[in-house]
Amino acid sequence: MTVPEVLTATVRIAAPPADVFPYFVDPALMIQWIGEWADLRPEPGGMFALDLSKTPVRGEYVEVAPPRRVVFTWGVAGKDSLPPGSTTVEVVLTADGPDTVVELFHHDLPAEELDSHLKGWTTMLDRLARLRA
Repeated sequence: MTVPEVLTATVRIAAPPADVFPYFVDPALMIQWIGEWADLRPEPGGMFALDLSKTPVRGEYVEVAPPRRVVFTWGVAGKDSLPPGSTTVEVVLTADGPDTVVELFHHDLPAEELDSHLKGWTTMLDRLARLRA
């Protein structure tokens, strides 16, 4: 059995981690850079629900450690190859001078989902960086 690859996407944002962190836990802020609708309960075991281009992404928060780290599960309702909660997204925010380096690690993605998710995460993180610029 092969170990699934970890997708990694990184972006630098011109704001401190405390200003960037809420964009991963506040529904009103999240939909400014990713998705059209979100219902988030940012606590371990709390709901992570995001509609992204009419795709119902569902999971739950695993770890919420402001302003440095947030971990949530990710999957798509009705998609057998990527069921709700079947993968894990880990976001690490590191201060670098006045900026924040955002590192996103998406674990356990099926091989056929890697390219589309890398493209998606890269696009969305760039959108977040522009939003905060």
